[in-house]
Amino acid sequence: MGNSNRAIIIGLFFGMIGLIFIIRLFVLQIVDPSYKFSAESNTQRKITEFPTRGLIYDRNGKLLVSNQPVYDLMIVPREVVPFDTVDFCNALNITRSELDRLFEEVRFNLQRRRISSFRPSVFYKQLPAEQYAILQEKLYKFKGFFVQRRTVRKYEYPNAAHVLGYVAEVGETLLQSDPYYSLGDYTGISGIERTYETFLRGQKGARYVMVDVHGREMGSLRGGRMDTSAVAGSDVALTLDIELQAYGEKIMQNKIGSIVAIEPSTGEILALVSSPSYDPSLLVGRQRSRNFPILSSDTLSPLLNRAIMSGYPPGSTFKVLMALVGLQENVLSPTTRYPCHQGYTARGIHVRCRPHASPISLVPSIAVSCNTFYCHVFRNVLDNPIHGSPQEGLEQFRNYLLNFGLGTRLGSDFFNENRGFVPTRGYYDRIYNGRWGSLTVLSLGIGQGEILTTPIQMANMTAAIANRGHYFTPHVIKEIENDTIPSRFKVPHHTGIDSVHFGPVIDGMEESVWSDVGATARIARIPGISISGKTGTAQNPHGENHSIFVAFAPKDDPKIAIAVYVENAGYGSTYAAPIASLMVEKYLNRAIHSSRGWIETRMMNANFINESTE
Repeated sequence: MGNSNRAIIIGLFFGMIGLIFIIRLFVLQIVDPSYKFSAESNTQRKITEFPTRGLIYDRNGKLLVSNQPVYDLMIVPREVVPFDTVDFCNALNITRSELDRLFEEVRFNLQRRRISSFRPSVFYKQLPAEQYAILQEKLYKFKGFFVQRRTVRKYEYPNAAHVLGYVAEVGETLLQSDPYYSLGDYTGISGIERTYETFLRGQKGARYVMVDVHGREMGSLRGGRMDTSAVAGSDVALTLDIELQAYGEKIMQNKIGSIVAIEPSTGEILALVSSPSYDPSLLVGRQRSRNFPILSSDTLSPLLNRAIMSGYPPGSTFKVLMALVGLQENVLSPTTRYPCHQGYTARGIHVRCRPHASPISLVPSIAVSCNTFYCHVFRNVLDNPIHGSPQEGLEQFRNYLLNFGLGTRLGSDFFNENRGFVPTRGYYDRIYNGRWGSLTVLSLGIGQGEILTTPIQMANMTAAIANRGHYFTPHVIKEIENDTIPSRFKVPHHTGIDSVHFGPVIDGMEESVWSDVGATARIARIPGISISGKTGTAQNPHGENHSIFVAFAPKDDPKIAIAVYVENAGYGSTYAAPIASLMVEKYLNRAIHSSRGWIETRMMNANFINESTE
């Protein structure tokens, strides 16, 4: 073989070796970025700048929710080297088993979530400032770890937990559906924090820094030209009056039930109390993981927002609505009179009624809460010849209730609102094989039977009566910084009842409080305030009946409409009515008249939780 051939072969050999190196370098630097990431992660780091969530105020400008700093210990798994675990655990105040669990979570994220080992992720969440100060002095010893600042909620009042909601780490569903969130981020889970999350959360920023071999920051990268600033979330103002809210929660201590107070002219919720409740600060920071299981397993269900989620028969409070439907259907007039001999009897069915004067007309029938009167009205509505049959009459009756917001979600700014239940013709057709009439479903006429309503629906119904025929969707958002509240809260909803019919019904509600003959709610009288209301007692097959009261005041210029439910408390006049009147007086006068101090003391001291759970 000639020298020239040998030279060609050697040249080709070295050329192939060079080509292999070039291809390998191309793969390492362009196709496989792991070495690039490794190099970059040893010299630079991206630190997410979390925005502060928007502040939350009440209707009078009082700060309800602010922010406080905490620190997440971050880990870059590929950078971690063996370290003194005892010293590390002491700095974090954790046990060795807890440390092993944290590393197991890191391995899970690397394998199952396919998170790069070159990417920072949260190792230990929400160190308080004092613990961070201790760790910071030792952090240089633990290569691959650094600290990232963020904020958590701080509650200025131990009230309104069900309205405000809470913030927690994002779940898998949200991680996959919203690109804004990354593993370890936090989001609103319930209440206002959830509904207005996109306004409150703000916009994340990023800071790029140079780091030394120990992971210590050595200054900004490229003079900070790559950095982006976090944008704080928008502040919001709520319609709540925090003093009224706190008063309602105090008066409902040791009771199960709820209070909903609404400003009729706007639909703004002034107070929304669900009892038992909890201090919202219990679900902040690292203590949330300890407290949440305790609250969620509590047999009294303090996490349940009874004001919007619990369904109850409306009881006799429903009679005011029954009267309006009867007037609109022209089967009732203010002068219509029915005899009552302590009950209504027809074809073997008997509905009891309390003793009172007989016969009785519309206004006093509301004042004394006559069952007989409303059994007649209900049957006349369903059997009205214009409907053709009781079945069709029920459907028309149901439409009236839907127009008042019963049996449907009102569309408030709470995502988990209960519909309640207003039975349909089909519902009874299935039960009775189509063979039923007005007498079969008679209990509906006095707010019993299958009908279920929520406290917020009943407060809204009362607001519609106070407005004489319309309501605004109940809501707790009043203002959003640099934005507007949803337009649906500004649109009036008409009930389909002519305004002329509300006068005698409201007179009856006024007589229910102020009449000296048979009035069921005399205890709700407030000196100097013309309050109108209606008591109710919801039958409870599992124990003592529930006490209910709805009211609004003042009569001719309503500023507040209210519904109160106290479970297992008996008659509406015994507890719900005085509690509602105290709430109304507190809101309108900002104090309780000295002559009613004994009522306030009695309501504050009433305890139905121990009695109902013994």
